[in-house]
Amino acid sequence: MDLMQRLRRRRLLAIVRGTDPQAALASVHVLAEEGVDLVEVSLTGVDALSVIRRAAASLNDVRGLGAGTVLTARDAAAAVEAGATYLVTPGVTSGVQEGVRLGVPVLVGALTPTEVAAAMDLGATAVKLFPADRMGGPEYLRALRGPFPDVPFVPVGGVGTDAAPGWLDAGAVAVGVGGPLLGDAANGGDLTALRERARALRAAVTPSRSTGGAP
Repeated sequence: MDLMQRLRRRRLLAIVRGTDPQAALASVHVLAEEGVDLVEVSLTGVDALSVIRRAAASLNDVRGLGAGTVLTARDAAAAVEAGATYLVTPGVTSGVQEGVRLGVPVLVGALTPTEVAAAMDLGATAVKLFPADRMGGPEYLRALRGPFPDVPFVPVGGVGTDAAPGWLDAGAVAVGVGGPLLGDAANGGDLTALRERARALRAAVTPSRSTGGAP
């Protein structure tokens, strides 16, 4: 299963950003145990490359392990060397070009039509619509899909359990969720609460069998 297949099937990308590397790694493991197997470890977290490296060594399936907040070509190369199988950027950065050159999928951050077009021109696998909660919510995504009907969008920023279904109904292939899912878990907080939030969010993004969707 490649990244786009997994995004379309799972419909959820978890974003881990922590001040405690051991807690961040434990959070990645808890998410995997709860079936959230698309996890982005943000490079702005403490010792993020070490977290990625250790997660890649310990997870049974690392195809869903990515690196986020990739700004530079150096970031991209270091993340891939550590074991990230895809990259996520906050915007159109030099890390995009390096990721494409390295042959890994890149989710490129964009907000405006001009940025979306630039991201796709650079070879984006999907567009991370960011910050998603700043431009009118799902209706803005519906408007963007007019000129960009074939672009896979992954809204990130202010997306939680309650909001996720609306974004998916508006045409997002998946949603990216950080704080509303992780809470304080990656900073040494409550992992049991993380499990509960992961289950709730998975339920929120799972299509109903009555509509013909598959979990």
